[in-house]
Amino acid sequence: MKIGFNMLLWTTHVTEDHVPILKALKATGYDGVEIPVFEGEPEHFRKIAGILEDLGLERTAVAIIPGDAGDPLSPDASRRKGAADHMRWVLDCVEAVGATTVCGPMHQPLGEFTGEGPQPEERERGIAFHREIGDYAARAGITLALEAINRFECYFLTSMAELIDYTGAVDHPAIRGMYDTFHANIEEKDPVAAIRTIAPRMVHVHISENDRGTPGRGHIDFAPVYRTLREIGYDGWLTIEAFGRALPDLAAATRMWRDMFPAPEQVYEEGFRSIRDGWNAAG
Repeated sequence: MKIGFNMLLWTTHVTEDHVPILKALKATGYDGVEIPVFEGEPEHFRKIAGILEDLGLERTAVAIIPGDAGDPLSPDASRRKGAADHMRWVLDCVEAVGATTVCGPMHQPLGEFTGEGPQPEERERGIAFHREIGDYAARAGITLALEAINRFECYFLTSMAELIDYTGAVDHPAIRGMYDTFHANIEEKDPVAAIRTIAPRMVHVHISENDRGTPGRGHIDFAPVYRTLREIGYDGWLTIEAFGRALPDLAAATRMWRDMFPAPEQVYEEGFRSIRDGWNAAG
């Protein structure tokens, strides 16, 4: 098992200015960081890869499909093409930064709704899209860990049952799924049992408290989460995803209207200990 931290707590675009934060995470004990791929070019991410190598930090990546880029589910072929072009750019940047896993809700633009649930024709478009992007990812040795997001942020994939069914239909080795404790806390009748549902295709895990703050200071019971992950033989990343109000646009997108922690140090220091100790106790 490896412990990671998602850099979205501070930024949507990691630069040399974030080296002090990266050093602090390394000193705390983190094995790696999750790098947002929201802007920039591959050359920039190659520079970041060099910095991370020098610090001894491994990395995963996180990405979305913004609505202005396109929509894999749209009946408009130009919007589907835009989404595919965006994902190829994402994968080029992910390869450049040296990550082999990119996670996130890469199945529809966040916050876009039709007023209905997913339709059969949308599912077929999504399957075709992810098979195409899966081929591009596989050539670079990258796996997409699709994320089911709660109903207030998306409508296409919102539960582990939907995610395992969909990734099974895509049936591509580079298209897998992930589990997020925050979203499961909202959508799953039994959040821990949902881990077993997605287990056959799960390649990534986000540790996120119910209020998006410091893991262990909310009401999510992480002990059975770690116990179940160990029982199914999961040995991948446990990456903390927390959000604050430092970035107004990101705070608005994640609906962070008040502070959930006094300082980021609490999140990454206590969060690291919470995962380390919880995982060890579950063994």
